[in-house]
Amino acid sequence: MTTNSKHELPVAKNILKQNFSASEPNQKWVLDFAYLWTQEGWLHLATVIDLYSRMIVGWAMSERMKADLVGNAIIMALTKNGLICSMRGTGNCYDNASAESFFRSLKVEAIYGERFEMREKMRPVVFEYNEVDYNRTRRHSTNGQISPVAFEVKQVA
Repeated sequence: MTTNSKHELPVAKNILKQNFSASEPNQKWVLDFAYLWTQEGWLHLATVIDLYSRMIVGWAMSERMKADLVGNAIIMALTKNGLICSMRGTGNCYDNASAESFFRSLKVEAIYGERFEMREKMRPVVFEYNEVDYNRTRRHSTNGQISPVAFEVKQVA
């Protein structure tokens, strides 16, 4: 499955233009979704990543790819800040490299090599990876080799 770029829906201006740096929290977010296979069928995961620290600030899972999947991830991440949408008309993985990198890490570090009979068996694995492994312990070169949580704490101190 890939992005369907042949549609008549509006496409927002590409404001981000592959500039993945941010000088403060909640300045720039990237959002994407992945398909995670189980023996029962696909589990869809949408994530919102803060480009300041690479922290997962919102995420949602569903067995169906519907608008509320992405909406729920955004709602989890929302702050008092307004949102300005930035898009590119056709699918280009480099335009969302941070999210693509996260999904690769999730799949390689937590999913590949495992056999999940049901979606309900995969959900806690994804939860733990997002909230514990990725946000609290996984080191990022962008953050000076410390986790997203440690980076944000260090910046506030």
